[in-house]
Amino acid sequence: MIPTLIAQTNGRNGRAAYLPFGEKRDGALFNQSILSVKQFSRADLEHIFAVAGEMRMMVERVGSFDLLNGKILAVLFYEPSTRTSSSFIAAMQRLGGGFIPINEVKYSSVAKGESLPDTIRTLEAYADVIVLRHPETGAAALAAQYARKPIINAGDGVGEHPTQALLDLFTILEERGGIDGATVTMLGDLKYGRTVHSLARLLSLHNVKLNYVSPDVLRMPRELAAELDARGVRQFQTESLDDVLDETDVLYVTRIQKERFANLDEYAALKDSYIITPATLTRARADMTLMHPLPRVGEISPTVDSDPRAAYFRQVEYGMYVRMALLAMVLGKA
Repeated sequence: MIPTLIAQTNGRNGRAAYLPFGEKRDGALFNQSILSVKQFSRADLEHIFAVAGEMRMMVERVGSFDLLNGKILAVLFYEPSTRTSSSFIAAMQRLGGGFIPINEVKYSSVAKGESLPDTIRTLEAYADVIVLRHPETGAAALAAQYARKPIINAGDGVGEHPTQALLDLFTILEERGGIDGATVTMLGDLKYGRTVHSLARLLSLHNVKLNYVSPDVLRMPRELAAELDARGVRQFQTESLDDVLDETDVLYVTRIQKERFANLDEYAALKDSYIITPATLTRARADMTLMHPLPRVGEISPTVDSDPRAAYFRQVEYGMYVRMALLAMVLGKA
């Protein structure tokens, strides 16, 4: 059995600490699909992160355990993935469950013309939960309409990537000990970057300032900026990182996504717009947190990796704990 724990936000080294308490979980996410960050309240986030903290402690202590023994996860990816698919598979295995990996749909019946609803209804005959990545915005919501089992959105086109946003927020909490009062600067492709869309929405549940740094053609979508403005979120747009670097607590870098461009000449003109180097960090705060959802394709120099502010590989590890928490909660075991 996993000990029941609760988070405190002022742990050792500024990270969240987790202490035992005696109350039973309320099962708030049991049997629910996870489609959008819009479905979460701040209380939901605190609950998820408390369970993620439990998962981290248990992995560090024993490696794996049998919480989800007998449960099956279907991993259905219509787009390439390294971290998200591997993270969900590792999370399920750490919890003692099994998985069905479909990372190359060209080798499945999709290549024969099978529809997404039919694929979903087939897989749920074998699995207890389905993780879906799809190039079309809204695909996860469509899948959930036809599914009897929970669907977890692992990225749908340029729409959302809710589990990435959850792990990003957990990273900020673990690295900094808290979120309120932070200035978060998002850099790069803010138009097509589903990770920043979801993260901005989650950050809007906290007292933060958001800076957007991008070429004009890759600005944060106006409708999303308007949505956050209506919630009272302070936002600032610029094309120069130098305008905001000295006030930045968290720098969230994204790549310019070649696969989202119809015109490759436009991509070539923009792909090297921003590159983070050691020289960049000399102008940044000593306690700044540098994040990236990965993969990177040149926008952060490898010479930055040894800087203690570079959190992106720790970010990957935090993601497994968050996804372990989500799987356990959705399947009613947390």
